[in-house]
Amino acid sequence: MERSIERLGQISDIDLRLLRVFRAVVDAAGFTPAAAALGISRSAVSIHMGELETRLGFTLCQRGRSGFVLTAEGEATDQAARRLIAHMQSFRNEVNALHRELRGELNIGITDNLVTLPQMQITDALAELKDRGPAVHTNIHMMPPGSIETGVLDGRLHVGVTPALTRLAALDYIALYTEQTLLYAAADHPLAGAQPLEAAAIEAADAVLPAYPLSDEAQAIVDRLNHTATASEREGIAFLVLTGRYIGLLPEHYAQRWVAEGRLVALAPDQFSYRIDYHAITRAGRRPNRVLDTFIDTLIRAPGERQ
Repeated sequence: MERSIERLGQISDIDLRLLRVFRAVVDAAGFTPAAAALGISRSAVSIHMGELETRLGFTLCQRGRSGFVLTAEGEATDQAARRLIAHMQSFRNEVNALHRELRGELNIGITDNLVTLPQMQITDALAELKDRGPAVHTNIHMMPPGSIETGVLDGRLHVGVTPALTRLAALDYIALYTEQTLLYAAADHPLAGAQPLEAAAIEAADAVLPAYPLSDEAQAIVDRLNHTATASEREGIAFLVLTGRYIGLLPEHYAQRWVAEGRLVALAPDQFSYRIDYHAITRAGRRPNRVLDTFIDTLIRAPGERQ
């Protein structure tokens, strides 16, 4: 019992810096890449990890030739450290709210390939946030939609931008964009110049399967195609379509550069297309946060109303 009480005292006195090093090691899946990310030597990372394990009283990870693996205690410590650091960021932002100048961090998660959208709401809101709070540190994380939702819910992200496939009661949603997706072929693909272009020919052609969550409307289109390849991101679909050997679904704004160059052609857009809405998401019932509140306020105002 005395040993247990002693360990509790050690845990309460852990330097937050050691936990940040541990989190960097987990994120980088190893000591060497974590050292590079932190800008310190590998030996310094090893010393910090050894000190943290000593103060906790258990081993956090196994490392060696077989690779880097968290122990069960390491997994639990990682989850606790994530929560602690998120709470520390929240505390820092709340204290900074006592000052007139905007200070703190904005951690935002965004799905891939949105920068080519003609609407510039996110870019414009980030620009105004920087103008109004030069000391604000913005961290953008490119992530899949499910990871963004998880990050907003557990506090690692303040806000996310995701397709609205399903709605979670624990999140608040702000409508941003409607994205049009069309079916494309390279200009040298046999279907690109086919006249007339029959739906049966499109459905028989080699197509790329999007290996990420889709809306019911999108899935109905995808199910009609002959999938002989898969891609986990839309950029992967573009790579394969540009070979001239596959057809694939791409956002219209994302494909526009290749259409303008004469490299891609949309196939039967009246039959093979779908639309999807994008939203900004925040945690429902969140505490006030001046940095986040300023960003959201700018995001939802019409362009002409922005300062």
